[in-house]
Formats: sequence, structure tokens, C-alpha cells
Amino acid sequence: MSNKTKIVVLHMKEMIYTLIFAGLALLLILLLVFMFLPRQKDRTAETMKYVAGVYTSTIQFNDNNIDVQVVVDESRISSVSLVNLDDTVATMYPLMQPAVENIADQIIEKQSTENISYSEENQYTSMVVLNAVNHALEKAAVQ
Repeated sequence: MSNKTKIVVLHMKEMIYTLIFAGLALLLILLLVFMFLPRQKDRTAETMKYVAGVYTSTIQFNDNNIDVQVVVDESRISSVSLVNLDDTVATMYPLMQPAVENIADQIIEKQSTENISYSEENQYTSMVVLNAVNHALEKAAVQ
């Protein structure tokens, strides 16, 4: 039987240097990976739908202008209302205010102007108001 015993001598100093260089190489590889990977888009820009503020759109009935005011924050529609609605217009178009209130409730609930329902008796008024709200929301949209 020949048992040849091999003796390996490791110098502690060489082991420490090897471990340090291996650690530095690993750190360099991780640094390069993080530097050159494509970055994710800014998440706040993805969640922002609107530029916060108050936006108006004008509806013209005969010689009278009525402003539809839409208040939005970054991600949602807060309110829809009529501004500059004087008494003569309210008297001439009595379905205007109820139509706007109905549409405003639905828009705030759905956070969209899609699939808004309205009655047949004020369908044209509702369509005009919806177009004005869409125009104001186009102004508010993030570019």
C-alpha cells in the first residue's frame, strides 16, 4: 500500500488577499449590472392622469355663454359644475342644471366620461355637457 500523503501549505496572507479580490470582483459585477440595466419609469408619472387644477369649457346657448367647470387632482376627477349660469339661461333651459348634476354624479363615481347614461328628455343637453366635460378633461390631461 502506498499512501502518499500530500501536504498543502496555505499562507494566511494569500487567502485573505484572494477573498478580498473575490469580494471586490463580485461588488464590481453587481455595480455594473445595476448601472446598465434599464431603469423603470417613474411611478408617479404613471399614476398621474391629470395636472391638478380647475379647468373650464364654454358652452354657447344662443347668445349666452355657460362655463362647465371640472376640478381634478393628479389621479381623479373631483367635481363637475356649471359656472356663470344666470337666471335667464336657467329659465330658458330648465333641464340644464339637473342634467349636469346627473352627469357629474356619474362621472365622479366612474372617474370617466365613458358609458354615461341619461334620459331621453334631456339627451341633447346631456350630450352638449359631456362634450364640454371631455374638452375640459383634455386640457387637464398629462402630456
